Amino acid sequence: MQNIKNIIFDLGGVILNIDIRRTEKALRELGIDNLSQHMNQAHLLSFFKEYEEGKIDDAAFIGAIRSLSQRALEENAIVNAWNALLLDFPAERIELLRRLRKKYRLFLLSNTNGIHYRKFQQQLFVQTGHYLEDLFEKTYYSHTIGLSKPDAAAFRLVIEENNLDPAQTIFIDDTEANMSGAKETGLHVALLRPDTSIMDFEW
Repeated sequence: MQNIKNIIFDLGGVILNIDIRRTEKALRELGIDNLSQHMNQAHLLSFFKEYEEGKIDDAAFIGAIRSLSQRALEENAIVNAWNALLLDFPAERIELLRRLRKKYRLFLLSNTNGIHYRKFQQQLFVQTGHYLEDLFEKTYYSHTIGLSKPDAAAFRLVIEENNLDPAQTIFIDDTEANMSGAKETGLHVALLRPDTSIMDFEW
């Protein structure tokens, strides 16, 4: 971390624990059993990516999910299944972010969507009394900026809006596919392996 002044964090799998298998299982129980090959971050059905980048709204996304099932699914059932992958914010990670803010400029860049955004913000507030915006200088969500990782444009947006020097900035994510765009903009990168966490860094 020598010479690093700025840190751009991913959210899911880095700060927020997630388990995509839980959403796969929940959707399967709703009669959607042909989705598992698409439910990973490297290969998404087109409407997942459109939703992630804010090109379609909640209603259109829910309708697209409903169309994959042979049942007349209630909206709440779909929302609950979609949110099943969201787990918890480990307290030690939140405390680490508070400590890091005293030394570094912190930013969040997350591929997410409206339904997940409302749920994880609610979870964090119930747990800590704060929202993610209280932990970072600025937060960037794919569905609000219209860009998603690994597109280099998403990283350039964070860099340019905050006058960051890429040589003094590190991007931390748990998905290797997201590193390409960060590297293209000159950022340092750190990939979290499944058996590691941000608590393992020598801050």
